[in-house]
Amino acid sequence: MDDSAEELLSSELEDDHYASCSSSTKKGRKSQLPLADPILVETKNETGFHKSTRLCLERIREAMLHHRWEEAAEYMACYAQKLEDTSVVDMVHDREAIWRISTEILHHHPNSKMEDYNTIYERMKHSGVKHYLMISLEHAFHLMLHGQIEEAKRHLTFAESWRYGKTTEAQDQDIKLIQAYRSLLDYIIWCDKKLVRTNNAHTDLSENQEMKDYYRQASVNLKEILKNPGVWDPFILRYVEMLEFYGDHEEAGEVLKNYAFDSSFPPNPNAHVYLYQFLQRRSAPMEKLIKVLRSLHSLVPSHELMLEYSSLLLQSENQEQSALGVVLDMLDYSCWKKNLDVWKRLKEIIDKLQSHDDWRNDVSTKMAARKDWWPALHFARFHASEDAQEYPELLEVKASLIGTLCPALFGPLCILFVCFSVEVSSLVFKTQTFAELTVVVQHEIHEEVEEADPHLPRQPRQHHGSVSQTGCPYTEVAQLPCSPGGVTASGLPVDTVAEGTLTPRPEQ
Repeated sequence: MDDSAEELLSSELEDDHYASCSSSTKKGRKSQLPLADPILVETKNETGFHKSTRLCLERIREAMLHHRWEEAAEYMACYAQKLEDTSVVDMVHDREAIWRISTEILHHHPNSKMEDYNTIYERMKHSGVKHYLMISLEHAFHLMLHGQIEEAKRHLTFAESWRYGKTTEAQDQDIKLIQAYRSLLDYIIWCDKKLVRTNNAHTDLSENQEMKDYYRQASVNLKEILKNPGVWDPFILRYVEMLEFYGDHEEAGEVLKNYAFDSSFPPNPNAHVYLYQFLQRRSAPMEKLIKVLRSLHSLVPSHELMLEYSSLLLQSENQEQSALGVVLDMLDYSCWKKNLDVWKRLKEIIDKLQSHDDWRNDVSTKMAARKDWWPALHFARFHASEDAQEYPELLEVKASLIGTLCPALFGPLCILFVCFSVEVSSLVFKTQTFAELTVVVQHEIHEEVEEADPHLPRQPRQHHGSVSQTGCPYTEVAQLPCSPGGVTASGLPVDTVAEGTLTPRPEQ
């Protein structure tokens, strides 16, 4: 980078600094916007080359922060000369910065091409040995995103055999990761071959053999993954899929079992989900399913499979208390508080528990640790109001359970939920009797018109039966909607007429 470029960068920075200062003091007050700290600070022994690269990096950052990707790419072409600096002993940080910044600019540049990516990745691979493996892996990712599976596999195969000096522990871990992804590419190619085989009515023996070759190549490294504790979800799933395709269900089950229950692996809820789904596909006994879901419950009590777990427990003998604990654990989390299926399952469990003599003690034992905070979570006044408007069926279920779950609240709060539930139920009666009242009013109006004008032709009198009581020429007054506040213990509105009274219309 020559002196002219250095002067240009210095003048541009001074102009921008002057512009920012003038805009901030234009109205006589300082700008309150936070300013980013400089990446590099000027040193005493700074040379002209180092000053130019420092200013260039500042310009790159400013352009990226304002999403001026074309401008950032132009400055980046100059800043790449930093790789040729021989005065710096350790260039690892600078090489990684150039690698990360270059790829980020290309990701957002509107005119970036695949050749630009390949140029950057190849140049950075050979600029040092510290990041060779990870740059190769990222290069393969980019090729995969563009559908170049074979090319990505070629790069990973070459990186898998790459060695430089004494292998460190970090490099060994990177090599294992590259082997795993190379096997994943073998799986992708195997899937393509399988799709072709499925679409073709007549398959060649060579195609079947080619599929098996890719299966063997993929399975070798995928099987080795289980020897290295970690989270390997996508790799394990692909390996199990291939094993099931070739009918090796016993090996597939063993792989999933070790992945879920091996104590050397970190706790992984997904591993138990994969094993449970596999056992379901194989129509495994209920005891095995319950065992897997019990382990999953200990890791994630709010998992969606806990609803199936409670169902399996209900189907087992004398497991109602365990099912009660599972559902209550789900309702401890706000994500399930409006789920009607969970509340219905809770009601089903309590109804089944009532066949036991000491069922109230069982419920109170489970609710002992929840009695202080469950009312605020599920049975507050605004819950009843909200449920009455948006979840009327949920409100009815909760109203039937509040006295059992929180007996200390069996009073004003319980009455509140029941009243809201009755108010929702009364809407059904109001809708039902609306048509009935319309018929009655129309008939009365017609009678008044006939009495006012006796010359009108008269029609024979007819009884207008109740809609709710078809076939009976009476209207049941007890079922007509009443004023707010008139609620019976049975949940039905009451009228001023005695309950059950039938008021016949007078005949004329």
